Amino acid sequence: MKPGTSATGTSPAANVDRRFGRGGQRRREELHAINERIRAKEVRVVFEGVEPGVYSIDKALEIAKEAGLDLVEISPNAVPPVCKVVDYKKFLYDQKKKQKELKAKAQKTVIKEIRFGPQTDEHDFNFKKNHAIKFLQEGSKVKAFVFFKGRSILFKEHGEILLLRFVNELEEYGKPEQMPVLEGKKMIMVIAPKKK
Repeated sequence: MKPGTSATGTSPAANVDRRFGRGGQRRREELHAINERIRAKEVRVVFEGVEPGVYSIDKALEIAKEAGLDLVEISPNAVPPVCKVVDYKKFLYDQKKKQKELKAKAQKTVIKEIRFGPQTDEHDFNFKKNHAIKFLQEGSKVKAFVFFKGRSILFKEHGEILLLRFVNELEEYGKPEQMPVLEGKKMIMVIAPKKK
């Protein structure tokens, strides 16, 4: 046996090439069983212009061939498996498009941060409050925190009072998702927007 070959006489690289296309990606045929790769003896065929029903695999392949399309197994676990007669490239394109649309619809949660010092003055407080109102109205969460430098950690109750006042003034726009919690040198609070 030549070095670098398996018992079947092929190199390990050849085995990899059979399962994967260029760049290590699975070949598209492996996403679905298509045409002669379908193992079932009988399949339920879905195709416009053909009576939906159970056909032998040979008859189903014949229907697809006559239409100039592919027979694609879309529900392999059904009994019998469900196959659709489609243009496989277009079918894959439509599947990708649907997935993109679903991702776009799944709303991404945006978290905006607002930072205070333990001795924040009234003007700065109101300025940051107005920003928070805008963020909550846009549907973003607000992560408000008081950062304690050096010895100012001794006044952590000032930070807690400030954050509680902050959430109180935002109650028309948001509700606390997490009450003030001290994490290292930060006291953090998360405010979620109110559902419209």
